[in-house]
Amino acid sequence: MDKLDLLNKLNSLNKNSLEKTLEIEFIDVGEDFLIAKMPVTSKVHQPDGVLHGGATAALAESVGSAASYFSIDNNNQMIRGTMISVNHLKGISKGFVYAKASPVHKGRTTQLWKIEIKDENDNLISYCKLSTIIFNKK
Repeated sequence: MDKLDLLNKLNSLNKNSLEKTLEIEFIDVGEDFLIAKMPVTSKVHQPDGVLHGGATAALAESVGSAASYFSIDNNNQMIRGTMISVNHLKGISKGFVYAKASPVHKGRTTQLWKIEIKDENDNLISYCKLSTIIFNKK
């Protein structure tokens, strides 16, 4: 599957999901990374007008889980997130944030992903880690 087909498939899976609600779009993929973007508008603000940490965590888990999903045998296996940690480093109130997931460890049953969330000027907004577990489908 080429890069464009893979991105189209990922984005088509977002119908009727949190990713659709948050307008998360997968925009780039490579051998060892996946990138998604999300608009920062009042829809994802906390009451004082900056990006809500929960929206940041949802973006991080979305891109990390999708990256994990494409590293397994989808016909016979499925993945679930088991733990996410998010360190918020900088606030942002408008524009876009970009989440890049890269593997730290890709084992047979567990995976660890780092997700860096940056603004349009490449400033680090949040640093995240996502652990996933791989199950055999029944």
